[in-house]
Order: sequence, then C-alpha cells, then structure tokens
Amino acid sequence: MDLGLKGQVVLVTGGSKGLGLACARMFIDEGARVAITSRSAANLEAARALLGADVLAIAADMSDADAAAAMVRQVESTLGPIDVLVTSAGAARRTPPDELDPAAWRAAMDAKFFTSIYVIDPVVKLMASRGRGVIVNIIGNGGKSPTPTHLAGGAANAALMLVTAGLAATYAPRGVRVVGVNPGLTQTTRVAEGLKAESKVQGVSTEEALRRLAERIPAGRLGEPDEIANMVLFLASSRGSYTHGAIITMDGASAPFVV
Repeated sequence: MDLGLKGQVVLVTGGSKGLGLACARMFIDEGARVAITSRSAANLEAARALLGADVLAIAADMSDADAAAAMVRQVESTLGPIDVLVTSAGAARRTPPDELDPAAWRAAMDAKFFTSIYVIDPVVKLMASRGRGVIVNIIGNGGKSPTPTHLAGGAANAALMLVTAGLAATYAPRGVRVVGVNPGLTQTTRVAEGLKAESKVQGVSTEEALRRLAERIPAGRLGEPDEIANMVLFLASSRGSYTHGAIITMDGASAPFVV
C-alpha cells in the first residue's frame, strides 16, 4: 500500500533507537526525508549506520525548550517545512512506589511530558500557519492503566494524552491532525530497563519478571517495534486523514478500554 509519504519531511524525536528508530526506518522506506534526534551523538551515529547517510541526525536535549526550538529551526532550514512530527523521545524511569519522592515525580514529567511539549509547541504552530501537518505522539499505556512501578511516568503519559486530544480539537480547523499511540510492553531497551524495577518489587529475577509480564498479556507476548511503527505510519499518512485526537492502544489486549 502506497501511503503517499514520498518526499514528506518527517521529524522523529528519540529516533536513534527503539520505537523511534523503527519509525524512522519505515518512513525512509516510504521515501520520506527524515530527521532524527537524540541526546547521544554515539546513538545517532549508530542509527545513521542503519538508516543511511541521507538521514539528518541532530544531537539535542528535548528536555531543554531552547534546544528543542533550535533543533526544529535546523530541520526546517535543512530539509524544509516539517510535514510529520513523531514524538518518541524520553521515558520516565520506573520506580518502586516506596522510593518515589517529589523529585522523582518532577523527573518523570521532565523526561516524558516536557520532552514532547517542547517540540510539539513550535511545530504545531508552524504547521497551523501553513494549514497542514500531522503530529503523532508515541505515549504509553501507563497513562490509563496504572502500575505500582510506573505511577510517576503514568501521570506524565496521562497528561500527554490530554494534550493530544486537546490540541487535536484546537488545530483541526487549521488543517493539523494530532493523534497518539499507546504501546503496551514492547521489545525495547526501555522495557528491559524497567524490568529491573519490576523484579525488585516482585523479589524475582528479571527473566522471571519478564515471563510473568508476558503471561498476563492475552496475546501471549510483548509487541515488536515494527508493529508500533506500522500504526504510526498509517496515522501519519493520508490513509488516516479523518483520524483526529484518537489515541490508539496497542497492548495485546492487556487493558481493554471502551469509550
């Protein structure tokens, strides 16, 4: 299926690994002109080795509003107006509940919520001024399904879910679509790191914690990054043109939700 993304300028934050990297690779396969960001220059170089030299790789900290705005300007001055923004940067550290404190709650918002907001804010306004554009926020199921080790991160996800819905209603009349994807447990390094907190709470090995988590998923397994990326590309394309404000859950039926 031709998604009509050839020649589109796509910015993927957190595009050097995990879900962001999977999305970047698929956009490139569709003929899009892609920029990726990461705080780590080493991760960016590793990503460019996989994606090809044509990808624009920018080292920037998305938790810094000025750095995020400068990165957006650099993408537009190099590749042209951004047609699609995919936010995948940042993840809140999973923390056993007894170890939470005000600093941990704040760190979760900085790591997940503001890393998205600081990019969304300038981009959505640029898109609105041009009367076109799509923003796809990769959020996380913790925003609607609380777990003991992901309370702070889940709160950040919930805030980003509301922002997604609110911006969609605000900017739809101006030609901009804003949508979200809520992945459940997926085979990424972030999930692997989160298993350390799960294993500590449960008093078991990380291998056993993973087995128990997978056992609770009706689909019987964790998701794969490419499965999430497939949905992101559909939502970003003209095939998803009447999808505004939707937040698609992809969790193997772990948390059925009816609205």
